[in-house]
Formats: sequence, structure tokens, C-alpha cells
Amino acid sequence: MEIWIIFGVFALLSYLVQANLKSKFERYSRIPVAGGMTGRDVAIKMLHDNGIYDVKVTSTSGSLTDHYNPANKTVNLSEDVYDTCSVAAAAVAAHECGHALQHAFAYGPLKMRSSLVPVVSFASSWMQWVLLIGILTVNTFPEVLLFGIILFATTTLFSFVTLPVEIDASRRAVKWLQSAGITTYENHPAAVSALRSAAYTYVVAALGSLATLVYYVMIYLGRRD
Repeated sequence: MEIWIIFGVFALLSYLVQANLKSKFERYSRIPVAGGMTGRDVAIKMLHDNGIYDVKVTSTSGSLTDHYNPANKTVNLSEDVYDTCSVAAAAVAAHECGHALQHAFAYGPLKMRSSLVPVVSFASSWMQWVLLIGILTVNTFPEVLLFGIILFATTTLFSFVTLPVEIDASRRAVKWLQSAGITTYENHPAAVSALRSAAYTYVVAALGSLATLVYYVMIYLGRRD
């Protein structure tokens, strides 16, 4: 029963954090930045200010689907960021460019996260089935559950490695937005708040993954009872 309470708590936290992020993004999307710069303009300027000219800025469909793709060196901004002049758009665009800077300057945690992608992709494809079979056969074939736990552990590790990557990208974004004059004394706190709220989603996800991993480990150890 206790584990379901823990799952419920993390589910509620995830919902609240996501709702808070969406609310702040909508609110800060109504605050313009100086010079009428759109998210695309901000991204290009940040890249060029840091000597990066081989990264392309593109538009992608959806909302809050912004991401940096190191495979083809593209900063992909959602439609409501790419063409919008606002503090929210500037913050998101600068954050994604922060990942491009990490890639360009070989930021350690980003390199580690990238190296984990193939492993996590494999684990994500099979771990739910392996864990299910492992739980059903835990008293006869505990090795199956152990294998599932190992697969799940890789995704948990990925979640925690992601934390410094995201926090550092936001740090680079906040520092540049202020130094480049994109944000001002009046609206800079809004950019900081938006990026902090986004970071909380990764923190909750990592802790939720850890709690789930502990749950599976408890089942595995409990087979001897």
C-alpha cells in the first residue's frame, strides 16, 4: 500500500509541476522582449555570439516540443517559440542553444548522456515486458526480474545525468540573456522563473524513476521472504 501512496504523490507532483510550467509559459508569453526579437532571432544571436555558425535553427510542430538535436546540429523550436517575441520564447530558445553550446564545447555530462542514448533506447523498448514477466515469475526465475531491474536502472541513471545537463543549459541561457541585453531588469526574473519551473519537471521525473526502481528492487529482495 505504501508504494502506491508514493506513486500517487509523484504523479500529483508531476501534474502540479507541469501545470505550473504551462501557466508560467502562457503568462510570460505576453511579456515582450526589447527589439522585437522572436525565439528564432534570439537563438541565432546566441549561437553567433558564442562563435557557433554550423547549427541550424528550425521550427517544429507542437507546444513545448523544443529540443536540440546533436545528431544533425539543429535547434528545434516549437511554433509558439519560433515566431514569438516574448520573455518565455527567448528563455526557451536560449536554453536550447545552451545545449548547442554544451555540444560545441564538449560538456562532460552531455557527452555521458549522449553515450547512454542507445542503451536507454534498448532498455525502454523491453523493460516493461521483462519486468512484468519477472514479477510473475519472481519465485521461480528471479533472474528475469533482476535483468528488468538492470534495464530500468539505466533509464533512472539517464534521468539523473539529464539533471546537470538541463540545469547547466539554463544557467548558460540566463547568463547570456542578461549580458546580451535581451532581457532587462524588469523582465529578467520572469525568464529565470520560467527556466527554473522547467528544471523542476526533470527533478520530479528523476525522483519518480528512482522511487520506482526501489520498488522493483524491494520485490526482488522480498522473494526470499
